[in-house]
Amino acid sequence: MNKLADEVKVEKKYLIINGERVGANHYAPLYSPYSEEKIAEIAMADEELTKQAIQAADEARERIASMPAYERAEILEKVVALLKAKADEAAKIISLESAKPLMFAKAEVARTIETYKFAAEEAKRIHGEMIPFDAATGGVGRIGYTVREPIGIIGAITPFNFPLNLVAHKVGPAIAAGNTIVLKPASQTPLSALFIAEIFEEAGLPAGVLNIVTGSGRIVGETIVADDRVNMITFTGSPSVGIGINNKAGLKKTTLELGSNSALIIDKDVDVDEIIERCIMGAFSNQGQVCISLQRVYVHEDVYEEFIKKFVEAAKQLKLGDPLNPDTYVSSLITKEELDRTLSWIEEAKRGQAEILAGGKVQGNILEPTIITNVDSELKVSCQEVFAPIVAVNQVTSVEEAIEQVNDSQFGLQAGIYTNHVKNALYAAKNLQVGGVIINDVPTFRVDQMPYGGVKDSGTGREGIKYAVEDMTELKLVVWNQG
Repeated sequence: MNKLADEVKVEKKYLIINGERVGANHYAPLYSPYSEEKIAEIAMADEELTKQAIQAADEARERIASMPAYERAEILEKVVALLKAKADEAAKIISLESAKPLMFAKAEVARTIETYKFAAEEAKRIHGEMIPFDAATGGVGRIGYTVREPIGIIGAITPFNFPLNLVAHKVGPAIAAGNTIVLKPASQTPLSALFIAEIFEEAGLPAGVLNIVTGSGRIVGETIVADDRVNMITFTGSPSVGIGINNKAGLKKTTLELGSNSALIIDKDVDVDEIIERCIMGAFSNQGQVCISLQRVYVHEDVYEEFIKKFVEAAKQLKLGDPLNPDTYVSSLITKEELDRTLSWIEEAKRGQAEILAGGKVQGNILEPTIITNVDSELKVSCQEVFAPIVAVNQVTSVEEAIEQVNDSQFGLQAGIYTNHVKNALYAAKNLQVGGVIINDVPTFRVDQMPYGGVKDSGTGREGIKYAVEDMTELKLVVWNQG
């Protein structure tokens, strides 16, 4: 029996619509991925309840849009203070519902606090610019400027892997910009979203600005995307779902953060000992269930043998187990179906003559950190998003060859390169076909104010509070004729 059994009281969790707890006709049990214990009963919204949430957001639009920037910033600052005070509680909720090890759940809470802090600051920085109309012969005698206005209702659909911080990346900038939100959290991780909604209520956010609608993507998600009152969709999840959203969204603005199989290049002359810890974190933190998880490594032949030996040794030392154990580094994948899928991909790699150097097995319901080498680029563990503690390591003869391998992908979110050569770093920065090039670090690097997003099938638009605020506002031009 998991030690959480004595700590967790199974509660009914309701929808949050117009500041009220709203029940549903149907509730679904929520189970811990690690212990398999029931931890909550989650309200499953239907189309009517989802539309009620959209209506509440529509009615609250004018109130939040007309709220002075400093007041929106004050609400976000109060969220920061309240979340700091409840950080341990928030981390336990994340670990409980997602099986994210506590050390990484605490790091997510710390990042979430920063994310809302950035949102509070950006609420005060939303501005336009003066336009030099007399630069055109027809513009003489006129002055003009731009202003940014709230876009309206934001439909936000978030994933399970960062259930608190990826909600913050949608809710924070939406409120900073003066918008209302209808949020559908991932079905496995609704507790974090409901928790932050309570904090926003305590911080004084007006009713109807933030509405939480739990339920199936097929019903709730599609209703949000299809409703004409919703002005923008911001989605983080799989490419197949994201493409479907894009096709159905019509003229709505969309930000889509989709899949990846992020890669790292290790150049010759790199000190292998200095990079092993970062590579372990990049590949195996949160069980590899990170959009920019280190999935592919291309190592120069001069340091390949040393790297692979030390990487395997380090991976075998990682502690597996209960996510609430402070020492646990790797715990369960989000569902048994995901575990079965990853095992089938490992078997495909074996049939493809790849070699399993570490892991590849299951302890209880935990997949061991898995390192595979001699991986053909067409194997699923290389060309698709593995979203598991699996990393493919191949050797190359040059940085140029490695970049060709990295770019041979449908995805392009982030890539990294370790090198001591400025020329190779600049070459990689120019030629890697990704949204972010990380020099002398793993592609898993992210801080919450940076622009974050990809190219190709990795999505459209950028997150990062300043950039999200720009997407969540409309630019209006004002022209004065002085004549």
